Amino acid sequence: MTATIALVAGDPAGIGPELVAKLLGEPGKLPAQIRLIAHRASLDAAAKVAGVALELPALKTDDAALAVARMEWSGWNAAPFEQGKAGAANGAFMLDSLKFALDLAQRGVVDAVCFAPLNKSVLRAGGMKQEDELRWFADVLGYRGPCGEFNVLEKLWTSRVTSHIPLKDVARLLTAEGVAEAIGMLHEALRRAGNATPRIGVCGLNPHNGDNGNFGREEIDIIAPGVELAAKRGYAAAGPYPADTIFVRARDGAFDGIVTMYHDQGQIAMKLMGFERGVTVQGGLPVAITTPAHGTAYDIAGRGVANVQAMSNALAIAARMGAASH
Repeated sequence: MTATIALVAGDPAGIGPELVAKLLGEPGKLPAQIRLIAHRASLDAAAKVAGVALELPALKTDDAALAVARMEWSGWNAAPFEQGKAGAANGAFMLDSLKFALDLAQRGVVDAVCFAPLNKSVLRAGGMKQEDELRWFADVLGYRGPCGEFNVLEKLWTSRVTSHIPLKDVARLLTAEGVAEAIGMLHEALRRAGNATPRIGVCGLNPHNGDNGNFGREEIDIIAPGVELAAKRGYAAAGPYPADTIFVRARDGAFDGIVTMYHDQGQIAMKLMGFERGVTVQGGLPVAITTPAHGTAYDIAGRGVANVQAMSNALAIAARMGAASH
């Protein structure tokens, strides 16, 4: 069954509207029904620089069968935003647009949400109190279970046990339960995205995987027990493996997913392998939510040169996960 996706145009001052315009400029290639949430002036300007003509009938009700339509909402005719400039007004606008998308999902109007790039500092300036948008999503949805970001490059997915925290705090925040939760969330997300039997590898924390405790005991005392705990819950994984070689194994086809211990342990490898193609999935939430792994790129906003590949990949994953929710 074809999914219906709330497509949110992201920061109106960044490259998001251009990415959305480029996607919608080729409606025959869209993997799902689209319900667009955007800013009129930004989208019009983006369509002009992208050289595409958009036909976007407006929806005021939930029952239209249109392949592509824009949603009527308060932000469509908002005042213009200065291109390439970060500001609190951008952040407030983005939070409003995302709340609207989540409401559509909770009411069953859409099956998943895909949003164009945001900026965390701007979201905070606009009123977000949480450490990142993932925790903000969880609070808006009233979700109190485990959640975490997944980074995706084609068929390879990564999750992490700790996320947006100082590096000095990583070791003390690792727990066997956290490792097991990260494995379980990644396993379920891969299944939801169409991989029935995901192969998951787990990173160690220390150089040379701790060298049998000579360079640290987290692998012995925390990570391996976490892998065993996940297995008891029905989520098989292998490891821990040295972090400096596990992505070579994955590149060569050994794994579908990798659990890392901290943010940059996976992000550096994934972005080196394909920065222009990477996707972030907001994992563990009751609503499937995806976005490109790159940022708002204020420096090139309005120039018509933004690469649409990661945005296209994010929409494709949202479509697969949304279809699986039926």
